[in-house]
Amino acid sequence: MKRKFAFVIATVCTLIIAGCGNGGNNNSANGGNAVNTGTETAAPETTKAPAKDVTIKMFQFKVEIAEQLNALAEEYEKETGVKVEVETHGGGEDYGALLKAELASGSEPEIFNNGGYTALVPYMDRATDLSNEPWVANLIPTAKTPATVDGKLYGMPMNVEGYGLIYNKDLFTKAGITEEPKTLSQLKDAAAKLKAAGITPFEATNEWWSMGMHLVNVGLAHQPDPKKFIDDLKAGTQTFKDNAVFKQWLDLVDVIFDNAQDNKMTTDYATQIADFASGKAAMMMQGNWTQGDIDKIDPDLNLGLLPLPISDEEGTILVGVPNNYIVNSKSAHPEEAKAFLNWLVSSETGKKYLTKEFKFIPAETNVETDAADIGQVAVAVQEQSDKALGWNWDMFPDGVTQGFGAAMQEYLGGQLNHDQLLEKLDKSVQDIVKQ
Repeated sequence: MKRKFAFVIATVCTLIIAGCGNGGNNNSANGGNAVNTGTETAAPETTKAPAKDVTIKMFQFKVEIAEQLNALAEEYEKETGVKVEVETHGGGEDYGALLKAELASGSEPEIFNNGGYTALVPYMDRATDLSNEPWVANLIPTAKTPATVDGKLYGMPMNVEGYGLIYNKDLFTKAGITEEPKTLSQLKDAAAKLKAAGITPFEATNEWWSMGMHLVNVGLAHQPDPKKFIDDLKAGTQTFKDNAVFKQWLDLVDVIFDNAQDNKMTTDYATQIADFASGKAAMMMQGNWTQGDIDKIDPDLNLGLLPLPISDEEGTILVGVPNNYIVNSKSAHPEEAKAFLNWLVSSETGKKYLTKEFKFIPAETNVETDAADIGQVAVAVQEQSDKALGWNWDMFPDGVTQGFGAAMQEYLGGQLNHDQLLEKLDKSVQDIVKQ
């Protein structure tokens, strides 16, 4: 049955504006126009296009779609004769540092990922103005915000994503949990019931980005004005250590870490997904981008998505634009790169890959999808988007979130207490800002 996910419109648009202040760095999620949903029409058979002496390179970070992206590149070459070379760096790798090294080496990929906001600033000398590209008219309006500078759009929003606590409904039933926990007290109770039933409550990961970006963002998003809070942190007039919200946030961190698997310090992203999908734990903090990898292990897993609460008020999931495709004006073939991105969201082949293979929640209103395409977690993201909070980590200069991640890894390993963790988060900001 087709479903119109119209709540991805004004609801999230409103909450993002309210949650992130009125400045130019408002964190953006999905909002604006209704996302039409439906059944994809299969792409027609095409004859192989004549070969062209053109290769465009994409330097990208989403490891979970690397295989599918390579297959898409082959389809594009068949249809157009233009070769797309995909280089993927993510998971435990520092994508930002590797991109800088790539550019410093003299290599100029035609397309690369960037989160927008502050993260876009170092690349403005390369970012191509995409404001007049044909696909822009179909964008969910607030999806434009992270890559918009002075009214011009410098990136194509990759998709819309959300994260929270993905949970195994069958394990919850086995533990006698009949209602979804939405407050911190309820989450603690659920963890206790799972342990009593011999089930590991949480599958945690040691990945710096999961903790330093996603988990820290829970505390950022719950600020009355996240943008002002971040600006004040950078100015040195506000601190994590003295912030009441982050003192509450520590309770959520402890619930997850204290009830996670024994080998959490050595559990990377791939292992986290594999173990969760194999039923070794009932919950993990991740988002709808994991659906494809989960399905490879157990496509019949019965999944739901819980909010991330920091108090006895009902928590929320977190929704945003994960990254943007930047067209590099210093590369050899920027026009061919723009043509590829347009094909990605306008051709039947491209749209099929976005939904059925990548399992993306599209940022384009003309890309139709249904629940069978994008999976249970993405559907849950859309169902909870009306209350969601936003993504804020790209408002920090490059290097800050890596510092957050390092501090969280120390805390995960029991090397820091509460005050020391918050002090390390503060130091991570000031160390970069003072440079």
